[in-house]
Amino acid sequence: MKNVIVTGATSMIGVALINELVKDFKIQNIYAVVRSGCDKIDRLPLDERIKIIYCDISEYSDLSNYIQNKCDTFYHLAWTRTLTYNESYNDIILKCKNIQNVLEAMGAAKKIGCNKFIGTGTQAEYGVECIDSFSPESVCKPVRADGIAHLAAGQLAKCYADKIEMDCIWMRVFSIYGEYDRKNSMISSTIIKLLNKEHCSFTKSEQKWDYLYANDAGKAFYLVGKKVQGSHIYCLGSSVAKPLKEYIEKIRDIVSPNAELGFGELKYPENPVMNLCANIKQLQCDTGWKPEVEFEVGIKKICKYLQIESEN
Repeated sequence: MKNVIVTGATSMIGVALINELVKDFKIQNIYAVVRSGCDKIDRLPLDERIKIIYCDISEYSDLSNYIQNKCDTFYHLAWTRTLTYNESYNDIILKCKNIQNVLEAMGAAKKIGCNKFIGTGTQAEYGVECIDSFSPESVCKPVRADGIAHLAAGQLAKCYADKIEMDCIWMRVFSIYGEYDRKNSMISSTIIKLLNKEHCSFTKSEQKWDYLYANDAGKAFYLVGKKVQGSHIYCLGSSVAKPLKEYIEKIRDIVSPNAELGFGELKYPENPVMNLCANIKQLQCDTGWKPEVEFEVGIKKICKYLQIESEN
């Protein structure tokens, strides 16, 4: 990799990826694509090789007008989301537009000279199947619009990549957590409430979950771009699944040890996912990557970050 493009550059995974890219001194330019008016540029490291490109996700077909150098690797991390898991007509339409965004990003990548496109999928592509672990070969039966749209985007991206002779790597991301996660995610919202001495209500939290720290995810994306040839699907997680209740209790023990937790005070949502564990064997085999950050270490980093943020 010499000239690399990253959409969604200021997202949680985007920042982690760019922090890995800047460590590679063979890379000459990192084009960080962000939306117009983005106020999160300060998340990115200071490095003269990082070139900020202001381009909204609906305009990715015009990216070749902003990037004149020939590039080789295109990371597409941007994905338009709704604020909640509601799936009204407008929510579903918005999520479906991401399919077009992926294909337009791939078309732009081809114009700019890229031979490798790395897209971001999701655990939601598997639906609510209850198996020990999910591999790239596991059957996909998504039940929510987000999962359906991601699955369609990945499949169509592979078809388009074959047509334009480009490698297409689809990373099915499981539960990533980190300092720049959404404030309404389970981990971030729980830490914030505990810091504020607020009561935390949960479901029974019996479902088994697979959590991976953002820095580990960023390194996985980097290594895929650096080492993998051809088109592939990978699952990205820690490969360790524990009951959600255990994770929540660990968060409580770190943030506010004496807090009482309201397990069972909330009902499970419709079609709850009760088992999520990523099979990362192929990813490890092809890249040599492995998770390194323990859950407790990641929580302490997030807690420190949120405390500093609240003080400012």
